[in-house]
Amino acid sequence: MSINVISVDNLTFCYNGLEVISDISFSVRKGDYLGIAGPNGSGKSTIIKNILGILQPQKGCVNIFGQPLTSFRQWNRIGYLPQRISALNNHFPSTVEEIVQLGMTKRNPIALKRTLELMGIAHLAARLIGELSYGEQQRTMLARTLISQPDLLIFDEPTTALDPETREIFYSLTDEMNRTNGTTIVLITHDTSVIGKYARNLLYLDKKIIFSGTFEDFCASPDMTGFFGPISQHMICHQHDKSGSSI
Repeated sequence: MSINVISVDNLTFCYNGLEVISDISFSVRKGDYLGIAGPNGSGKSTIIKNILGILQPQKGCVNIFGQPLTSFRQWNRIGYLPQRISALNNHFPSTVEEIVQLGMTKRNPIALKRTLELMGIAHLAARLIGELSYGEQQRTMLARTLISQPDLLIFDEPTTALDPETREIFYSLTDEMNRTNGTTIVLITHDTSVIGKYARNLLYLDKKIIFSGTFEDFCASPDMTGFFGPISQHMICHQHDKSGSSI
């Protein structure tokens, strides 16, 4: 039987008395690759922050690796990259290499070199983090998150500042970790026409759950055809050819 890495039951969260998410329930099994999508303000980041204990729900509960969130302590099993890295101190006197090494549980020069190369930042290894562009900083933080190969990876809009080539490298790398290592991945994204190529499950939100299931079920759902229209529906589930025509 598959282990539920994340279980969310009847989760409701409010900002200033206004519900941002309402009665959200879903689970993520070991080895899943879940894409979370939805319009701006739909509650995607709020759900992740509740799962990680950054925010406290008004109603409902969260279990992580079979344990109540309130008693979970094995945070080294989880890698998390938030939506914005604006809190990063540009005056922090550390190099790219040193920042990436912070994500390692033990020193491994080979893994460090490979990760820097994969994210296209090997040539920046000796540069101070504050000297980099936003996109380069994002690649550095992605490398730090990926390098320890945790059991669960959670990304909140990780590809926003990445160029197309690095974005493809990132998606391919997470796909490899998921399929080869069994790493469980939860990824919030606006790349709805891309994520279906890699993720197997979709959670589409608009303050409540609009759809939860596999991309195949999403593509075959008459309800989702009515909600999105057939063209957008097939683009999201990636059932289209390079010209964009549905197949």
